[in-house]
Amino acid sequence: MRPEPAAPPRRLRLGWPQRVFSQVLLMQLAIATGVTVLATGFFLAPLSAQLDDQAMRRALAIAQTASSPEIVNGLTHTRPTATGPVQAEAERIRRATDAEYVVVMDLSGVRWSHTSLDQIGKVVSTDPSAALAGREVMEIDSGTLGRSARGKVPLHDDEGRIIGAVSVGIEYDSVRDRLFSAIPGLLLYAGGALAAGAIAAYLISRRLQRQTHDLAFSDISALLAEREAMLHGIREGVVALDPKGRIRLMNDEAQRLLGLESNGRGLPLEQLLGEGRTTDVLTGRVTGEDLVTVRGHRVLIANRMPTLDGGAVATLRDRTELEQLGRELDSTHGLIDALRAQDHEHANRLHTLLGLLELEMHEEAVDFVTEVVGVHRATAEQVTEKVHDPLLASLLVGKATVAAERGVSLRLAPETLLPDRLVDPRGLVTVVGNLVDNAMDAACGSADPRIEVEMHSEGRTAVLRVTDSGPGVPAEQRELIFTEGWTTKELPAHGKRGLGLALVRRLAERQGGSARVREAEGGGAEFVVVLPEALSDLTGTGPTPEPEPAGTAEAR
Repeated sequence: MRPEPAAPPRRLRLGWPQRVFSQVLLMQLAIATGVTVLATGFFLAPLSAQLDDQAMRRALAIAQTASSPEIVNGLTHTRPTATGPVQAEAERIRRATDAEYVVVMDLSGVRWSHTSLDQIGKVVSTDPSAALAGREVMEIDSGTLGRSARGKVPLHDDEGRIIGAVSVGIEYDSVRDRLFSAIPGLLLYAGGALAAGAIAAYLISRRLQRQTHDLAFSDISALLAEREAMLHGIREGVVALDPKGRIRLMNDEAQRLLGLESNGRGLPLEQLLGEGRTTDVLTGRVTGEDLVTVRGHRVLIANRMPTLDGGAVATLRDRTELEQLGRELDSTHGLIDALRAQDHEHANRLHTLLGLLELEMHEEAVDFVTEVVGVHRATAEQVTEKVHDPLLASLLVGKATVAAERGVSLRLAPETLLPDRLVDPRGLVTVVGNLVDNAMDAACGSADPRIEVEMHSEGRTAVLRVTDSGPGVPAEQRELIFTEGWTTKELPAHGKRGLGLALVRRLAERQGGSARVREAEGGGAEFVVVLPEALSDLTGTGPTPEPEPAGTAEAR
């Protein structure tokens, strides 16, 4: 069997790193290196020109100094020799100034001084016409002694005539040496700057690594896309706030629950929602878990979680339907208890009637039945005579029965008279039901448990007053009891309390009215609700607003 060929060795691929830490570190090191190189280059480029300029000006200054009377006198009265006074004076000046050469020439360009004695008496190698014409010259040029920085000035006699020129050269290698001698110091500073940049880049990269959990940019981008899809796909409202209370993010469900047309990103929450409990809960002025708030006709459950930067994320859940079911369940339980009590009472009455018949007390039996039926008929007739709306009248008859079973007397005030022109009967049923149940809970246990309901109209305005014989409401709590979630009762099985009175006030305020509580005459509490435009005019029925969620009363 032929052996299988060995797999080729895997090549090590040095690609671009994926982690944010590595990418940011490499980018910042590259930027720091590039900036250092550019800064060094930008510094060195003008430095060379500056050193050349300084050398030429120094050569020119030496040439101007060399235009001394001794040289002028020697050039006028002697000949160009190696032992002449011009050569001696020029060499003295050259040694004193550390110049490369000091050359004195006449009008013919013949040298009278030079560092090489054999060049004395010969014509200069560069063009002296500019200096002999009376101009001062600075240049970098090459001559018999090599490349040098030169300065040339004309020589004048006592009468101001040009009799020659002085050319001074400074060896160019010395200028370049000065430049090169400065490079190590520059590189040292550049290296220090690069090291500081590298350390700063490393610290910044480490911070980014901690903040991004060492994820790659592609992973962060994918997480952001997934977050957007999740936030706008869940059926729970999410509102993110920055440390100043401005909206960072609001998903579609939160917009729907809060009744907003836009997500309001960047706007303060108070500006978008206005003042109220919902704003207080979302901004953290009211703290707690599963806080209840009412926004429009919706009952919301809010929770708020602070973030590390001082902001917060709040979640909103819609409890409107669940709250309605819970209230209906409470009402059903109350009705069952009332029916059970009436069944017991009805059985007692039947037993009484059976006993009267067995004793052949027929007239007494007739009187007993007439009395029992007459009491119930009188109660229903009293309600329907004063309250003409069938829904509201039915509610009051039912509440009177329940109150009687609980030992509470419910009666209508003599001033009660409400015509059958209600614009929103179901909304008024909600208000009356909440207030009567609330009053019934307060009156139970008092010495003379009673409730009085007064309803009358003033034009198109309906005024409702419910008085109980309970302990009353302390003055400091008369505004607090209308706050969502405030209650003194035990929690029911289905969830929260503290919504009934809040819904009463919200419904009244939505119609431009008011709901308040005060102390009743003789003790107890008196709730007064004013509903403008609650009744239609005599010729029409008026518009029907959106119904409020029905419910029983909550806590005082």
